[in-house]
Amino acid sequence: MAVEVRDNPQESRYEIRSDGELAGFVTYGLHRDHITFIHTEIEPAYEGHGLGGQLASAVLDDARRRGLPVVPLCPFIASYIRRHPGEYLSLIKPELQEQVING
Repeated sequence: MAVEVRDNPQESRYEIRSDGELAGFVTYGLHRDHITFIHTEIEPAYEGHGLGGQLASAVLDDARRRGLPVVPLCPFIASYIRRHPGEYLSLIKPELQEQVING
């Protein structure tokens, strides 16, 4: 299974594709000084294959690469950060870190 994640700025979302087929996405709002992750969705046929985690990791890594602080309104992205605080907690805007950690 070939998996690819890419930004689709026209739709304001990152998409994950499996063997070329759309398997899921994360919608976002891009702001001057941060990125807000709003909603994550994995197509039912692709659930349970770890694609949600791959997608979360990819979007957070891209935010880091772009130097964009993260506002994780999406419960899935916030949960992923809680499970991987050493890798991603520092990406969250400082005033929101405690709120994300405490759920």
